[in-house]
Amino acid sequence: MPDQRRHRGRHPADSLLFAAAEVPVLRQATEELSWLFERGYSQTAALKLVGDHFGLRERQRLAVLRSTCGESAVAERCRRRLNVAELQGQRLAVDGFNCLITSEAALSGGLLLRGRDQALRDLSSVHGSYRQVQETDRALQLLGDVIAAAAPAEVRWFLDRPVSNSGRLRGLIEAIAVAAGWPWRVELADNPDRAIAATGWVAASTDAWLLDRCPHWVCLPDAVVAQAGVSPWIVTLG
Repeated sequence: MPDQRRHRGRHPADSLLFAAAEVPVLRQATEELSWLFERGYSQTAALKLVGDHFGLRERQRLAVLRSTCGESAVAERCRRRLNVAELQGQRLAVDGFNCLITSEAALSGGLLLRGRDQALRDLSSVHGSYRQVQETDRALQLLGDVIAAAAPAEVRWFLDRPVSNSGRLRGLIEAIAVAAGWPWRVELADNPDRAIAATGWVAASTDAWLLDRCPHWVCLPDAVVAQAGVSPWIVTLG
């Protein structure tokens, strides 16, 4: 029976909202929002100011927000970023939904963003519920291959307990790990970002809050793209 699950795919409006003609405006908006953030303006007020000034639609505002980072934060995040090859012997805490959904989007041709901190992000959100898509199994296998090749000393995955189907995804990750002989632990946490930060391990995530609090971080979806040999749709706003 063919796989009836949906693709992660691109939003129907993205081809227009992120067309080549729109990108210079979005980059300028990202630059100006970053300037405001660096000077302590609140996120809500600054985003409304910049979004209204440039006449941005809702998804464009979200893209600009996810790509924005003040100069001091850019420097600090880039200083603490590791390449996948540098994970050997390290302890790795994986932000499960963050890494998986971005990898799914990359494999399905969905929109990806390259922000000012050079992290790769998507515009998806679990909104309290996660549904597997056609790319889920392949994305997990690729993430596992990338992690295994890097040979970290220990790997723990963290999933959001409040998100529906997180328990089912935990079982899928554990089954893939057992079949491949990967000694992973998969945990459900009420607040995975705080749980990952508390470990003091290298964080596999592009969540801005976490990147500002972990000792080191790595962008696994970048490695997944390279491993899969795909050419994803990436809009660079940084």
